[in-house]
Amino acid sequence: MESIKIRFPDGNQKEFNKGITGYEIAESISPRLAQEVLAVKTNGCIKDLHSKFNEDASVKFLTFDDAEGKEVYWHSSSHLMAHAVKEIFPEAKFGVGPAIDAGFYYDIDIEHQLTEDDLFKIELRMLEIAKKDEKFNRQELSKSEALEFWNKRGDQYKLEIISGLDESSETISFYHEGNFTDLCTGPHLPSAGKIKFVKLLNISGSYWRGDEKNKQLQRIYGVSFPKKKMLDDHLFALEEAKKRDHRKLGKELELFFISPKIGQGLPVWLPKGAILRETLENFLKDEQRKRGYLPVITPHIGNINLYKTSGHYPYYKESQFPPIKFADSEEEYLLKPMNCPHHFQIYASKPRSYRDLPIRYAEFGTVYRYEQSGELNGLTRVRCFAVDDSHMFVREDQLKQELCDVIDLIQFVFSTMGFKDFTTQLSFRDENVEKYGGDISLWEKAQQEIKEAAELMNLKYNIAEGEAAFYGPKIDFMVKDALGRQWQLGTVQIDYVMPERFDLEYVGSDGQKHRPVVIHRAPFGSLERFIGVLIEHFAGNFPLWLAPVQVAVLPVSQNFIEYASTVANALKNYDIRVNLDERSEKIGYKIRDWETQKVPYMLVVGEKEQSAGAVSVRKHKKGDIGILSLSEFIDKIKEEISTKESSTN
Repeated sequence: MESIKIRFPDGNQKEFNKGITGYEIAESISPRLAQEVLAVKTNGCIKDLHSKFNEDASVKFLTFDDAEGKEVYWHSSSHLMAHAVKEIFPEAKFGVGPAIDAGFYYDIDIEHQLTEDDLFKIELRMLEIAKKDEKFNRQELSKSEALEFWNKRGDQYKLEIISGLDESSETISFYHEGNFTDLCTGPHLPSAGKIKFVKLLNISGSYWRGDEKNKQLQRIYGVSFPKKKMLDDHLFALEEAKKRDHRKLGKELELFFISPKIGQGLPVWLPKGAILRETLENFLKDEQRKRGYLPVITPHIGNINLYKTSGHYPYYKESQFPPIKFADSEEEYLLKPMNCPHHFQIYASKPRSYRDLPIRYAEFGTVYRYEQSGELNGLTRVRCFAVDDSHMFVREDQLKQELCDVIDLIQFVFSTMGFKDFTTQLSFRDENVEKYGGDISLWEKAQQEIKEAAELMNLKYNIAEGEAAFYGPKIDFMVKDALGRQWQLGTVQIDYVMPERFDLEYVGSDGQKHRPVVIHRAPFGSLERFIGVLIEHFAGNFPLWLAPVQVAVLPVSQNFIEYASTVANALKNYDIRVNLDERSEKIGYKIRDWETQKVPYMLVVGEKEQSAGAVSVRKHKKGDIGILSLSEFIDKIKEEISTKESSTN
């Protein structure tokens, strides 16, 4: 029988008979691997474990330890959940049911309003079905066959999906598991029995295809694991996350609110939130000034032709607010979707020499995106947000050093904020040429330069093909918070495309005109999203330098308000953010109240403190730490603020 060569991630290579399955290859390596493997990644594509190999290939086996393995596990779990729902509610019809970052969901059309009791019944039925350990079998069909199948079942959602498919470029596939069939691209687990522990978490409403004009379906969210401890740990982390929810804490700590009268996805910053935001902005502005950045400010709208030149319109018009038109003019304007076209105009506003470069423009520029209402989420998904944007115009011989300097800045920002655990993703282009602008040779050059800079800076990275911006490759920084959740925050991008589109130039040392290279960078990314993540990371217990109120001064009675005021004013003279509590409440009540507001320090003052020119110091979460003279406390807190210690212990 004809043989094929299979290459493994460690570089080893083995020969097998043509037609061997991924499972059989895993079994030949070890029975334990065959038990744990969920799917196989071959030549960059993830396939079912029972897929056959008929030619030479590279192979990586995916287990639950791999992110892609989890995705297969959770995708199969959504299929299993739909199976269980169909058995309990035979009239159910289904929208889509993907894996998500931590679990899965499925959108379901049934007249019955689902309850918590229903979720429990569905969980039990899922486990009953899983015990049968039926295989997930893939079937590929023509478009007409697929339409005929779902037409007989009267499922308009599947019919609509299939109608939009192009069978000349897309494979239409079903998956059968027991007596349940679903339209799905896969891949799936070898069999349902691998799904061991399940928890259905909640129910929400979701418009079909995210369009408010369509019918609202019921969306069930769930999660599943191969081991009970994994599920228990996850549920514990979810409870901790609820306590840290930035929407809940934002309201309790009076940081921000979102009013339906103002508009969905449009956060309003309250005084304490504005102070937090301003502190972050000033921190980065100070650091940028030291590193040679120049501040600029650009309008919130721009002529639509500006964004047509950049490519942001019409390619991304579905996520943008409609153009602004005037009856007495042919001009059209757009709420700014990105800052970069404005910065390009600043660069192009006068002739540039090679001696002028690098030029680094920086702005906390507000941009606007029309996110669907169902996708909005507190500060982390909004319609109006500020980006700590910078666009750096550099010569090619300066590019690598400037990239390394940007990476160093982003690392400095994360370290200061207490994000010690982060990885990076090099987001490169894929083979779909229609997604990208510019010359392929410049893309290859940019990708190599990004990779070399990442290695020079000792970054731990993975490469994700197909995740590049339409104008260039980028480094995306993935940060883990205190609960181990991963967030994509900072980014840095190389751009050879926009300088060409906007005809940006400088005169070189040879007297000829040359194109600069543009570096786009944002350490925070969206400031709103960054603050939302910070709130949850610190559980609202901000380190002293970031806290909107750093000190609360609490007189034990009305008799000591004058001395308390003297203490507060002394602190204010050193730009320490302080609140004087003049309420005629008992001191115990005041202490408890300020503790819930998570203020880092409380200074209790009474007769003893007034006589000694001192303060009784209480620290958040630690309680009474003793009496200090006012000058000693001021020296202590000034030092603590200046070091920007990120720990809140």
